[in-house]
Amino acid sequence: MHMLFREDERRLAAAISRIAYDNPFSPERIASERLALGESFDETERVWSPDGAHLAQQQFHRERPNVIRLRDLSWQLALSLRARLGEGQAPQNDAEVLLYEDLCLYALFARYELSLYELAIDESGQARKVGFYPAFQRDFARLLVEPGLRLPSGLTAAAALAFFFQIRRAFHYIFRYLLGVSRPIAELRAETWHSVFTHDLRRYRQSVYRHMADIPTLIVGPSGTGKDLVAQAIGYSRYLAFDERSLRFVETFTSQYHALNVSALSRGVIESELFGHRRGAFTGALEDRHGWLEACGPDGTVFLDEIGDLGTELQVKFLRVLQTRSFQRIGETKPRMFLGKLVAATHRDLDEGMEAGWFREDLYYRLCADRIQTPSLRERIEADEHELWLMVTVLSERIAGSEHGAALAKEVLAWIEQELGAGYGWPGNVRELEQCVRSVLVRKRYRPAQRRPAGELSRSLLDSGLNAEALLDRYAALVYEGTQSYVETGKRLGLDRRTVKERVERHLRGG
Repeated sequence: MHMLFREDERRLAAAISRIAYDNPFSPERIASERLALGESFDETERVWSPDGAHLAQQQFHRERPNVIRLRDLSWQLALSLRARLGEGQAPQNDAEVLLYEDLCLYALFARYELSLYELAIDESGQARKVGFYPAFQRDFARLLVEPGLRLPSGLTAAAALAFFFQIRRAFHYIFRYLLGVSRPIAELRAETWHSVFTHDLRRYRQSVYRHMADIPTLIVGPSGTGKDLVAQAIGYSRYLAFDERSLRFVETFTSQYHALNVSALSRGVIESELFGHRRGAFTGALEDRHGWLEACGPDGTVFLDEIGDLGTELQVKFLRVLQTRSFQRIGETKPRMFLGKLVAATHRDLDEGMEAGWFREDLYYRLCADRIQTPSLRERIEADEHELWLMVTVLSERIAGSEHGAALAKEVLAWIEQELGAGYGWPGNVRELEQCVRSVLVRKRYRPAQRRPAGELSRSLLDSGLNAEALLDRYAALVYEGTQSYVETGKRLGLDRRTVKERVERHLRGG
């Protein structure tokens, strides 16, 4: 009996199998591509980060040379192996069957990747018919349906398409929303991918995808760092089943994402928006209304922004939702079920909140299983000075359009260099940078929050009569005032969180 794989083909298929399950935003993915392509690997494209030119032009589907080579190689090898199967050359063992399946699934995904991309960028909320599905189904059967060949995954063509669409959608929105080339933002993209698929994509595909709604995601980080964009990327990347009869997915990914900013609303409005109400439950409740928890189906996501501002009474109600998956509309006793996934975000220090008593410890431990930290713009620029140029370029293009974006970016960067200098910390993060770009466009200048001039600060310190310990206490309190986080203040000062808290409180007590 002839072997299905030649040795060189086995090595290529094994490398492609690794690529299929790697986090596409991780260094491991690039290592797997290098292993698969050998000398033909393009060393200029080592990271899954957009370069400045393509980012500025919003070209989120630029095909990388390495990916094009992998698509062609995987398809050619899959067809060759399939022909041998038809000639009676069967896999030698279960490991070979698994390797063959992995290769064919990757080849199918790569072959239909552009069609999947076109579906992924449709944010209209309209359920489109997937016109390419009959061709996809034929190719699936061509490679993976063979009498006597039992696939380890048990995937059907419809299930394979659903997973492929989820993968392509997740890649697009993580890549599009979390812009930048620095290591901190690249790591944020990789962490966001894990929040969608976990660190083990094969296990996720086998069964874990059914249980991801049971795992909340908590996003923490300074204001203006894009926590809402991380949440939306996760919410847009949920698994959606495909219906072969209608040639449509069962839901549209945009219609099942529901965002609510806790800090912008009163307690009564928050409660009504989340839980819904019965007619007559309060003044103005003229009809029954369902809330976001009820409207959110099993494929959907509810995003609570600034959950650190949620009052303690609502924290108790929300804790029950996480514990039992049940809730009642305001004015009702009938239990209703929350079937979707929860994503929450806050800029506040929840460790401090638990110590101070304004955030419930039991609620935190229901939220913290999947925690993502968004980096500050300062951290990103310190890691890669090119980051500032890139972000200014992208923001200028969005604000002034393609005709004037490049000129505006040049003007903004020159103003920043001359007036703020390379060491400016951007306390308002990307949100502040965006306003800087707008301000330079309108007034040819930007006025950041007032900072005390160095000379005045020096005189103030000399006149204060503070000893070294009191001076450090005062400085810790000053930094904390800006960050509102003991953890972030500790990072900036090189101190642990408890030491920072002790110094700040001592300063506030007056020594």
